[in-house]
Amino acid sequence: MTTASKVTARPVVELVAAGYAYQDGPDVLSGVNFGIRQGRSLALLGRNGSGKTTLLRLLSGGLRCGSGELRLDCEPVAYDRAGLTRLRTTVQLVVQDPDDQLFAASVGQDVSFGPMNLGLPEAEVRDRVAESLEALDIVALRDRPTHLLSYGQRKRAAIAGAVAMRPRVLILDEPTAGLDPHGQERLLEVLGRLRDLGTTVVMATHDVDLALRWADDAAVLAPDGLRTGPIGELLADQGLLDAARLRRPWGMAAAEVLRAHGLLGESDAGPRTPEELGSWATAVRGA
Repeated sequence: MTTASKVTARPVVELVAAGYAYQDGPDVLSGVNFGIRQGRSLALLGRNGSGKTTLLRLLSGGLRCGSGELRLDCEPVAYDRAGLTRLRTTVQLVVQDPDDQLFAASVGQDVSFGPMNLGLPEAEVRDRVAESLEALDIVALRDRPTHLLSYGQRKRAAIAGAVAMRPRVLILDEPTAGLDPHGQERLLEVLGRLRDLGTTVVMATHDVDLALRWADDAAVLAPDGLRTGPIGELLADQGLLDAARLRRPWGMAAAEVLRAHGLLGESDAGPRTPEELGSWATAVRGA
């Protein structure tokens, strides 16, 4: 696998001048140009109803562009069996509610479904299932009925099913929704391991604090279109945050107060997590 530190200039998957409207409804997205490059973690941000889920479904082939096109490795995606199979072995989407994705009797059976549908040899299917269960830290749940899992376990089982396809891009729609703080931390640890193994992870969320802490880049859906760039740069743009109805991350707000009191340099990013703030305060007191 490609290491997470290697960034390719060419998008793995991209939307070009893409638009979409549901039947008898207004445009949800219009003229969107958006690419996902390998080696970067990306947070897709926007208020509820801004079109995040629609955008993710277009990228994964679950919806077809009403205008514009979807490209995979710079080639237009064909929406036939061969084209969609190629897309879905490269890009995997995990939906927000794991109950919309899990359907098999046990965790192992559910995780094996995708690789089996590719017609892979039985030995390779077993290897992929074992690899995915280990990556998601749910090996002990292999034979557990899916309906007996906790919510957090169901989330991880759904992600394991996507990981078993060995995608280059893993897209997650609000993956931390419904999880308690401990569950969120465990999931973020899992996503970190997947990044280290070379999987490019895209997360749709409206949690700006989580996004700032976790992502390298951001894409922000606002009424006037989609803005992309380094996450620290976009989340420092108060006008963009206001337009997208997003609040400023608390870490950035804290850094502004610290700078105003001469406790933080202009070029210093400031703390991104409460733990970082605590470590910073301890260092200042000890200086």
